[in-house]
Amino acid sequence: MTREVDVAIIGAGTAGLNAMAQVKRKTDNFVLINGGELGTTCARVGCMPSKAAIQVAETYHQRNLFDRFGITTDESLAVQRDDTMEHIRDMRDTFVDMVLSSSTDNMGDELIEGYAKITGPNTVEVNNETLHAKSIVLCTGSRPIVPESWQELGDRILTTDNLFEQESLPDSIAVIGLGVIGLELGQSMSRIGIKVQGFDMAGEIGGIRDSAINDMAMQILGKEFPLHLGHQVNLSANGDGLTVTAGDVSFECDKALVCIGRKANLAGLGLESLGLELNERNLPPYNPNTMQIDGLPVYLAGDITQSRPILHEASDEGKIAGYNAVRDEPVAFRRRVPMLINFSDPNIVQCGETPDTLDENETITGQMRFGGLGRALIMGKNKGLLRIYANKKDGLIRGASMVGPKGESLIQLITLAIQCGYTVFDMLRMPFYHPTIEEAIQSALRDAATQVEQQPEGIPDLEML
Repeated sequence: MTREVDVAIIGAGTAGLNAMAQVKRKTDNFVLINGGELGTTCARVGCMPSKAAIQVAETYHQRNLFDRFGITTDESLAVQRDDTMEHIRDMRDTFVDMVLSSSTDNMGDELIEGYAKITGPNTVEVNNETLHAKSIVLCTGSRPIVPESWQELGDRILTTDNLFEQESLPDSIAVIGLGVIGLELGQSMSRIGIKVQGFDMAGEIGGIRDSAINDMAMQILGKEFPLHLGHQVNLSANGDGLTVTAGDVSFECDKALVCIGRKANLAGLGLESLGLELNERNLPPYNPNTMQIDGLPVYLAGDITQSRPILHEASDEGKIAGYNAVRDEPVAFRRRVPMLINFSDPNIVQCGETPDTLDENETITGQMRFGGLGRALIMGKNKGLLRIYANKKDGLIRGASMVGPKGESLIQLITLAIQCGYTVFDMLRMPFYHPTIEEAIQSALRDAATQVEQQPEGIPDLEML
């Protein structure tokens, strides 16, 4: 059985759905193929259910400020974990339904549920059907990495794929991997009364690349639950539970949440049929500005690229791939400034370039500590550090890193400035309201401005007074 289509999109996650939206503008002759559950990784097991968990934990944690604020209560506060997990699943289901109702619910035979394999640059096999496609878009996503020896520990091992399906949570959990997801969920579980310890072979947490920000983040978050870094992590069964060892540390717990990364879903996809040499990630060469695979009518998008595993990046890549899949010649798009937000409390964020990619002899750093910031003091969140990197010669903003309150908002403003090509002086010309957390940006910019070699000329700026 064969079928002719203009475009075959494999994968109905964020990237695939955005690719489909672009393809539909040019043709109705396409198919969207999906193996496994429908609904994006973000909605089902990623961004959204994790943020629901974070919100519960952060709201409950606010009780620690009651005495400081003069708030008293006659009734004790407690978290009912079963009810919390039910709430998180309800929120998850709502987000998944929103995705499906606006994307795949009303699709006909252009939606194929099954696992596809490409057999060449223009052919796809799925459910014993051969599809001949003018273009193919691969958006098969990723899944959590769990070493084989740990898989043998059975249900003692949790990942984000099954964490939110738990009816309740155990009394003690080891979080293995303190990147964005591990840190967010580890802190959240600790805040609702679970005994948590965090482990990571690396020396950094939250994906941060600035050592000063990393040290500050470890100092702040390490007061909430123990963080053990820089050692090989070993897991072994201990009755119905686990023993986790790393260096001289040993921790007995009920379960382990493994967050050591995700790997692309490539098994059985048939990339070898394209006749191109695969790299160390088992991917063929592709152009990140067109998403095209080395001159072939095949495109990659989303977590399969193992490059920028974030929803808005997957969305952009899906749009680029879908746009080019229905055109004779691919168009190269300018990519957005990279941005990372860790929704821990305080937030850990970064954008643009990082210290390890910048020339320290040509770069200045303006910084601001949150200890004396009025708005942060009022909120009871006056801990953290913001650092902004700029060209020493002209003050062009290159990047920023931060651990502190409202980081998810502040980093958006700095990213916007970088995308627009602003200097520290350009940004200082903008108004900053008092008292706000955003004043931290103003202070860091002022610090940077004093270090720039070429000071602005012409009409005086108020910020230079």
